Amino acid sequence: MASSSTTLLSLFLFLFLNLNLSESRLTLDYYQKRCPQFQQIVQQTITSKQIQSPTTAAATLRLFLHDCLLPNGCDSSILLSSTPFTKTERDNDINLSLPGDAFDVIVRIKTALELACPNTVSCSDILVTATRDLLIMLGGPHFNVYLGRRDGRSSISTTVNGFLPKPTMSISEITKIFTNRGFTVEEMVALSGAHTVGFSHCSEFTSEIYNNSSSVSSSYNPRFVEGLRKACGDYRNNPSLSVFNDIMTPNKFDNVYFQNLPKGLGVLKSDHGLFSDPITRPFVETFAADQDRFFRVFAKSMEKLSLLGVKTGRRGEIRRRCDQIN
Repeated sequence: MASSSTTLLSLFLFLFLNLNLSESRLTLDYYQKRCPQFQQIVQQTITSKQIQSPTTAAATLRLFLHDCLLPNGCDSSILLSSTPFTKTERDNDINLSLPGDAFDVIVRIKTALELACPNTVSCSDILVTATRDLLIMLGGPHFNVYLGRRDGRSSISTTVNGFLPKPTMSISEITKIFTNRGFTVEEMVALSGAHTVGFSHCSEFTSEIYNNSSSVSSSYNPRFVEGLRKACGDYRNNPSLSVFNDIMTPNKFDNVYFQNLPKGLGVLKSDHGLFSDPITRPFVETFAADQDRFFRVFAKSMEKLSLLGVKTGRRGEIRRRCDQIN
């Protein structure tokens, strides 16, 4: 009798542990049986949205970076809306300029998936998959997306402070943010290459282009500064004024961003810093000369970033709506 009880207990523990392991394991084909339409729905939705709003890809990439770099990692906490009791990450000052197109495309995908496969696909998996596929649409590199994440249940504005790079930061400050999260300097520079697409608001760099000090003026190409001043002339009355980060190929994911930096065609202070800093400059020069190298390091870094702080099993949930916990 005792032997039979022991056998049953051992069997129970075996099944329990294996269920937990299967819940916690990220795989490339996680939704193959759970939601066979997953990839098709993502593809159809992002294609439609990108055609409608060509800034969607760059916007989604930025949203992804702002979610995964935080201490709680890739758990789509950036998508949660504030409540009367809690100000979320989304409403931290640094995130107020996150473009609406990125939030919209995630909502569209989630809505379609909830109709096809209710309570099955997490917002976290949607965000990383949409980011990867949108980048490929712009000519960027493929990287593996391991699936099976759960969504976080917490999002607090104050946790953002000090964990996201600001355009006014020095390169040493930005480097520290990434190295503290386990990235090398080369990987940090590669991820900065995300600026090869997208735009920056004039308010983020006007202090630079209207500064007449010799150190600032020598960083920018003189004709480029003149063009930026014209484009941003009315920024005080129109805070939404912005310019492309890469003026040469703004809608193509390539290495032209790095080729622009030695020519003084960087928009932000942090862009110029990558080339002027002796530690990061060699990587800028390598990526400018070798797009394949840039793509390889960028893809590796994005995969690494997508796995930071991932929640699985009971550590998270599958939200029914991406902007609120269940």
